[in-house]
Amino acid sequence: MFLIDYIINLSIFSLLVSTPLVIRSFINHKPIKHVHLWVGIYGGLVAVILVLISIQEQGYTYDTRYAPVILVFAYLGPIAGMITGLFALLARLFSSGHWEPAIIGWTVQMICFSIISYHFKKFTPIKKVYLLFAAYIIIYVVTVPIAFNIFRDNPFFHFQYILFVLLGVILGVLMIESYVKLHRLNNRLSDMYRMVEASESKYRLIAENTSDLIMVMDKEHSLTYFSPSHEVVLGFQCCELEAAKLCSFIHPNDVELFKDTLDRMFKTKESKSIEFRLGHKNGDWIEFESRCVPVKGENDDIEHIVIISRDISERKKAEEILLQSEKLSIVGELAAGVAHEIRNPLTTIKGFVQLYKWENGKDEINELLLSELARIETITSEMLTLGKPQAVQLHRTNLKVLIENTLELLSPQAHLENIQFKFYVEESPFFIIGEKNQLKQVLLNVLKNAIEAMPEGGNIHINLQKVEEGECVLSVRDEGSGIPEELLPRLGEPFYSLKEKGTGLGLMICNKIIKQHHGSITYQSKAQQGTLVEIKLPMAS
Repeated sequence: MFLIDYIINLSIFSLLVSTPLVIRSFINHKPIKHVHLWVGIYGGLVAVILVLISIQEQGYTYDTRYAPVILVFAYLGPIAGMITGLFALLARLFSSGHWEPAIIGWTVQMICFSIISYHFKKFTPIKKVYLLFAAYIIIYVVTVPIAFNIFRDNPFFHFQYILFVLLGVILGVLMIESYVKLHRLNNRLSDMYRMVEASESKYRLIAENTSDLIMVMDKEHSLTYFSPSHEVVLGFQCCELEAAKLCSFIHPNDVELFKDTLDRMFKTKESKSIEFRLGHKNGDWIEFESRCVPVKGENDDIEHIVIISRDISERKKAEEILLQSEKLSIVGELAAGVAHEIRNPLTTIKGFVQLYKWENGKDEINELLLSELARIETITSEMLTLGKPQAVQLHRTNLKVLIENTLELLSPQAHLENIQFKFYVEESPFFIIGEKNQLKQVLLNVLKNAIEAMPEGGNIHINLQKVEEGECVLSVRDEGSGIPEELLPRLGEPFYSLKEKGTGLGLMICNKIIKQHHGSITYQSKAQQGTLVEIKLPMAS
């Protein structure tokens, strides 16, 4: 019968201890104000309940009221422990007689517990429990069976009572320590989750806002991750990219190089850099420089490859411009030296040929010699134009009038070649800031090229219009043989010409002059479909 009563008492005690811990685990873990006071009161109420359900035996009671007192002293100190102990004493006095041993025993217990809590406050709660319970046993044995001669001849009664309290203390410690450890583990997990979320947020911020393309590829060459920058740079949605192999987006000429690089990476397990072209959704090809980094998994095998690609189209253009500038610099230096060395002996030769012609009359050979000498003079003049810096004096000029004057100048030659000029322009003037002679040289070069491209005659369409605020466009379209598209990028290079007797310096000079006027010149052509030259110039304000 006693065993059932013990179990009921300990179960109720366990429930009372665990209830606030369980409730606390479901609410926000903010610090509670005056926690020692509230825990002391709650511990006192638990002690009161334990006294009310105590076991009666020969006029005395079995109860575990000192179990919550010991636990509160161990975990929250003497103030909370004294509050709990006071509740336990009052409940004991109101429930039964024998006040004298109860009061004396309680007073000694409180004094000893307070001393232990003060002197051993740096101990862990479990060690404090050991000390407090040991003190409780000593004080109980000295006061109850010895000092007050209560059941001195029945030590089993006292053993049962101490064991009863001990079981209550053990159950309380187990539940409290379990809660504390779970609470710490939960805090660590929460901190870890916060760190992971912060880290994920940081890397997501980088991945979603970088202009570089970040891809993760597995061993089967399938892509498992695309950074959102693919949508901006390539125009594809990530779902479109995930459904296809990477090689399907790479330029056909670069696929083999890309595959060979990846195969070498799986063998050498070293990072590689590679340049390849990826297709934009609109059909264009964009050049990328990619850094491929292998990621090792178990057994030191490569599980993934991280590919970080950067658009280098602008860099390539800058390199081309730099190369073109270097070519121009070399041509300028060469032109200055060659023109200076050629002009003097050329003048002498031309003078003697003209003298010979004057003395001996016209001769076919003399005419041929003079024609070729004139051509050499033209070439040296063009080279001097490139070789020496020229002081440019800019004036407000009506581009419409300048074009009309140039067309009048070329009309006789166009007439002989059976070519008609079709000039389309608005009535309003087109004022620009420029140097008349240089702009006229550009117009002459472009129009002469158009005439020479039409040996069978035809029409040359010249159109001058305003395209946007502060800018005008002059377009010249011929009906000649055209230029293959693959050769268009080379137009304007020094000494590159498609004409049999061309020097390759005419368009180069045009490019230089238009650039000095803060404009641009572009060429569009296809074989047998004529050529379109567009010159954009800023208009005068």
